[in-house]
Amino acid sequence: MQITRQTEYAVRVMLELARLPKGEMLSAREISEKQQIPEVFLKKTIQILARAGLVHTQRGPRGGVQLAKDPTEVTLADILVAVEGPLALNVCLVPGYECVNKPDCKVHRVLARAQKALVSELSCNSLAELAEL
Repeated sequence: MQITRQTEYAVRVMLELARLPKGEMLSAREISEKQQIPEVFLKKTIQILARAGLVHTQRGPRGGVQLAKDPTEVTLADILVAVEGPLALNVCLVPGYECVNKPDCKVHRVLARAQKALVSELSCNSLAELAEL
């Protein structure tokens, strides 16, 4: 399993924004230059983060991007879910998926434990901690 480049970019954007003083904004161009992310791709990533409620965007000369939540309230798990969708190691672990083998499947139980550990680890540090605020 490997996260996508877009998810990597989303994490880098969120860390960059977490380092800003509260209320400040950065333009997509500034983020692009600081993080060396192609601006066109960055704008798509910012749209995804905005739809997920993780960032606010504002157009205009004083516009830009800023966190929509306090960085202490956001984790890597939140960012991954925003970009990738529900975290599931296998389709049988997607909420609502019904597998006929589930009641007797020992592999499902192992994967479920592994997924729980993964989500727990991705949720244990806030964006603020990761940005070293």
